[in-house]
Amino acid sequence: MTVVRQASCRCGQLVARCEGEPIRISVCHCLACQQRSGSPFAEQARFPAGNVSVAGESTQWVRIADSGHAVTYHFCPICGSTVWYQGGPIPEAIAIPVGAFADPDFPPPRFSVWERRKHPWVSLQGDDVEHRD
Repeated sequence: MTVVRQASCRCGQLVARCEGEPIRISVCHCLACQQRSGSPFAEQARFPAGNVSVAGESTQWVRIADSGHAVTYHFCPICGSTVWYQGGPIPEAIAIPVGAFADPDFPPPRFSVWERRKHPWVSLQGDDVEHRD
């Protein structure tokens, strides 16, 4: 049976339906992700673009990442929540902030990136987490 997860903005107007398991779950400590999430890091799950369907209106904003890649963020024009974005290290995938799933049983991250920007008190546990600077 295929796993189906649903992510949404806080007001529920913008929804992303994801089929199957994510191809990557990561946390990012870069300053841009800290600003986007309002937290010392951001956790996101990436799915093949063909496995994600989106319903509702979104406003877009494009940012050029430190890597030079364009990343297009889609957020709710009513409540402002980012529900999905595309570009960056895996441009053929759609990234969804894990918090948008509102699922405490969501699988844990396996990658931790931009660790040189990580707050010193943040610690990710587990031998299977790959740490990258």
